[in-house]
Amino acid sequence: MTAPTALVCGVVAALLTGCTQWVAGAPLRAASEPAFHPPGIVDVDQVLLTQAQMRAITGGGPELTVIPSMDGKSPVDIDSLAESVPRDCRFLFAESDVFGTAVDDFHKTSFQYPPRRALISEAAAAYRDDATAQQTFNTLSTTVNRCAAGPFGHYLVGKVRAATDSLHTRPGRCGRDYQLKSTVLVEVTFCAFPESVPATVMANIVSKIPNG
Repeated sequence: MTAPTALVCGVVAALLTGCTQWVAGAPLRAASEPAFHPPGIVDVDQVLLTQAQMRAITGGGPELTVIPSMDGKSPVDIDSLAESVPRDCRFLFAESDVFGTAVDDFHKTSFQYPPRRALISEAAAAYRDDATAQQTFNTLSTTVNRCAAGPFGHYLVGKVRAATDSLHTRPGRCGRDYQLKSTVLVEVTFCAFPESVPATVMANIVSKIPNG
């Protein structure tokens, strides 16, 4: 196995098997921080789904739980992993490459469902205006397509479907969906759930976003 191939295999393993490493304990919710969002900015906490709604959509019931420490109000970059992939693929591990630096309100929560060895997350970033949100999405779409066109694209992002306001990647048993509506960019990521689950999660989140 060549060094580049070994690198890709290692990263793919992190992407595809990360959802199989379960942790116990009560979720640590960053929403314990004082609630605040700038005037005129969509409150993403009112947009994202509750744990009860996620349990109903996934069919996970009480066994679908928030992963401790993976409920945050700020984008997170995992630099060690981001630096191990081509520059255009950093977004897989660097949320600042996904949501940009002009975020005015943000929340991301990841859930685990051990019986299916499955993972699903929901995230929403709100921006000051439609133009900023659209530019952020356009930059992400360009980056994802460049990653897909690169030598490791098949392994890291798989099949890509893109439109002016939506983006989907499907590497193996996992996937990422992005949807832009007005001033909000929504992300749903998953492993080992059927396609209908992230699609339903996304549709329910988007339906709650004001039209602007």
